[in-house]
Order: sequence, then C-alpha cells, then structure tokens
Amino acid sequence: MKIAFFLQRRFAYIDHELVKMLKERQPDLEFCGYVTLRSSFEFLINQKDIHYTKLILEEDVYQQYRKEKIDPEYLNRIEKEYGIPNLWPYLDVDRVLRHNLHLREYPYDKSAYSHEDLVKIFQVTAKAVINFLENEKPDYLVFSVIGNLSTLLLYEVAKKKNIKTLIIEAGRIGNKYFLTEEYDRPTYVLKSLEYIKTHSSEEAVLKYLKEAEAFLKHFREKKNYYFEDSEAFEALSRTPSRWKNLEFLLPKNLWRFARWLVRYLPEYRKYKNDFSTPNPLYVWWDKLKRKFRIVVGYEDLYDQAVPGENYIYFPLQAEPEAQPMLLAPFYGDQLWLIKQIAKSLPLQYKLYVKDHFWMIGYRQRKYYREIKKIPNVKLIDVSASGIDLIQNSQTVITIVGTSGWEGLMLKKPVIVFGKIFYSYLSGVKCCSSVEDLPYLIKELLEKPMPDYDKEITNFIAAIFRESVEVDFYQLWDVEGGGKLAERKKQLIPLADLLAQKMGLRV
Repeated sequence: MKIAFFLQRRFAYIDHELVKMLKERQPDLEFCGYVTLRSSFEFLINQKDIHYTKLILEEDVYQQYRKEKIDPEYLNRIEKEYGIPNLWPYLDVDRVLRHNLHLREYPYDKSAYSHEDLVKIFQVTAKAVINFLENEKPDYLVFSVIGNLSTLLLYEVAKKKNIKTLIIEAGRIGNKYFLTEEYDRPTYVLKSLEYIKTHSSEEAVLKYLKEAEAFLKHFREKKNYYFEDSEAFEALSRTPSRWKNLEFLLPKNLWRFARWLVRYLPEYRKYKNDFSTPNPLYVWWDKLKRKFRIVVGYEDLYDQAVPGENYIYFPLQAEPEAQPMLLAPFYGDQLWLIKQIAKSLPLQYKLYVKDHFWMIGYRQRKYYREIKKIPNVKLIDVSASGIDLIQNSQTVITIVGTSGWEGLMLKKPVIVFGKIFYSYLSGVKCCSSVEDLPYLIKELLEKPMPDYDKEITNFIAAIFRESVEVDFYQLWDVEGGGKLAERKKQLIPLADLLAQKMGLRV
C-alpha cells in the first residue's frame, strides 16, 4: 500500500511524524508527498527516517508558469474531466494567488498575477498533480486542509481516479478531530450517527450518548465555547489596549524587531523567488497600519444590544479564510451579504452584526461605516459575548461559521450558505439562492423550534465515537522534528485513527 500526504507548510513536520508512526505499524508501507514551503521540503529530503518515493514542492511547480504557454485544448480537456463545473473555482479558493494573503495583510486584496498568469499557474499545477497521482498511484491521499489550488486539484483528481481521500477535520468539541472522506460532508460521523440511531441500547453506544449529554448540559449551563481556548482568546480581545499597541515603538521592542530582521533576511534572500515568501518590509508596514487602527479604535462605531429586542444574529467570519471560500464561494463578500440579509428581515426586526475577534485591527473604519449605513442593522461591540448574542437571538445566520453549531446546541434555528459538518442536521436551512432568504427567515420565525435534543445528542455522540483528542493549535506552532518529537504521544491517537480507516494494524 502507498499513502500520499499533502504536507502543508509547517504542518509537514506533524505529517512526517504521522508517517513515521504508520510505518512503525506496517513497515511495508510506501509514502509520497506534495509539499508546500521550501524549508519544509528541505527538511523532508534531508531527514533519514522515511524514504519518500516522490516529493513535489508546490513552489517549484508554480514557478514553471513563467515558461508555460496557454494550451486551450488541454484546458478544455481538463475542464470536461475535472471541472466543478469549470476550472475557475480551483483558483478562486486560493488565498495567496487571489488575495495575496500571507504576503500582505487583510484588507490588502490585490492578486500579484494577471488573469493570463493565473491560467498558466493552473495549467502547470494540473499537469504536476495529475502526473504525480498517475505515476505514484497512491491508495490513500491524506490532507490536513483543503484550501488552495493544489489541494483542491489533488482532491478532485483523486476522487476521479478512485484514490481514497482522508481529511483531518476539527470536531468543534474541545480538541477533538475526526476524519472524513469528503471536505463538505463528515462521512464517518454521519455513518456513526446512523449506527447510533439503531444501536442506542448497546453499552458502547450508551457510553458515547452519556458523554454527549454531559457535554451539551455543560455547554448550555456554562456557555463555554466548543473550543475552551477560544474563550480565553476572545477574553483577551474584549479590552484591546490602544496604547499597548504602541509598545513596539519602545527601544527594547525596536531592538527585538531589528534582531528578527537580521535573522530573517538571509532566509528571505534564500527563498525570495518562492511565491509564498513575504517581503519583510511589507510585513512591518502592514503590521504598523494594523496597530495604528487599534490605536484609533472603533468604539464610537459600536451599538449596544437592547434586552428584549427582536433580532437575527450574523457574526462576521475572519477573511480571507479557506473554509468559507471553499464551502460557500459565492457568499464571500460579507458586506454585500449583510445588505441582503437586512432587506430580508421582517420590518420590526434588527440584524445584529459582530466582527470576529481575530479581525481586530485588520478592518478599516470605512468597512464598519458601510454597515452602519443600513437602518435596521446594529454593529455590536466585538467585546460582546457571542454566546449571549446567540442565546438571545431569534435565528442565527452564518456563512459556514461555528456560530451555527453553537446556535444549534442552544436550540436556535440556523441558516447557512454552504455545506458544513453540522448542516446535515434538521435544525439547519441551507440558502442556495439569496432570493430564497426572506422566505427561509419567515419560515424559521413563524414555526416553533422543534425539540432537536435527541438529534443533537446523537450527532455529538457520533463525533465522540469518530474523533480523537489532538492539540493541533499547540502542535501547529512547533517547527522542526526535534521539538515535535517531544510531543509525539499527542499524535498517537490520530495515527491510530488513520491506521484504522486504512485497514492497517493499530
């Protein structure tokens, strides 16, 4: 058996540890990989633990576009075979190619490439991906994320070639992660859900049901976030100190930046030709502007929530973010979407909008002023509790955000604009056309919310049954095999889960 891994940026170190664990379980396994970030590629080709039959570096593939000539016949053939339904979605989902993310900070939003350049990049990438899969012939392809041109191509081509795909997905319950065969459908969780429905009296199933009931009760009573650390992150964001953001001007901090620059410049010179390498001057300039936005502040633009007021809650999502770009590609303009929701509300209702706390300092004041122009919309302070806003709302509307999952657990009807892991539950309405939105809202407001407790409990139990505990947020920040090896034990359950789904020895 051969297993291909998409080795994404710093996650390549984590993936490599998983590869080693799978190799220990079954020594005759073979591995190959599609790698992003040259430093990760260099680590993988220089390590001695695993022989990869083939490693391809995304940066090298993309660089080939400069010598590429557009081949209309080839593109037409690829579109017929792999179009969804055309080829533009492959490029549109790529935050670096389309929005310059990682190279520049939001709200900077200008592609570094012309339309013709993007077509060439797609063409060379399609050739590389197809050749890679046809030559290596892996039995499984493992992803940590699907969120750019290469990953979406790898996924779609693998599906057409009957290569089994496994995607590591966050369970939105603590640090639990599960596997799925499809990026927009939690395949194994849904299978477990059906099993739980028909085997609820089994002792093993009862254990998961009790855990689910305890989690749901705790969530509703304590209003703790599905991911405990996110509450701490939001608590920090609730009182952002304006003047603290000027501390970088202190001599000790300027000296620290100078030392970072001295260390980074050799790396920049080495990798500057790679499309994913940021210019340190742009990094500094964008960070400087973000800090000054926080110093100026947004407090004068915020409205207060009014107790007892009828409202629909729409939390803004961080952007540009891979998940909404992949799962709801036609609803990425959140300002436009707010206007559509606002005109879809009953006359006596307000729309409460609150920004994601990760976006503090990134958005310009003019973005919020545009929201403020809409008469029936309130811009709620980013420091307000999202859980409380969900609890007191009549309906939650989100593109594909976790607030919809929280709304379901708090017995609120939910509208989403794309497929997300919880959108298969009956308490969720998926709006596939904005013209349907007023009717969906009217339906949810007029019909009493059914008792979904049993369905939610079963679904949570299915997540417990299919997931393992892995602190990805901690592991993601670990660079280099040495530090990661110290936390190897944390990856063992995930390696066991991968082995189980592949039919390997656990």
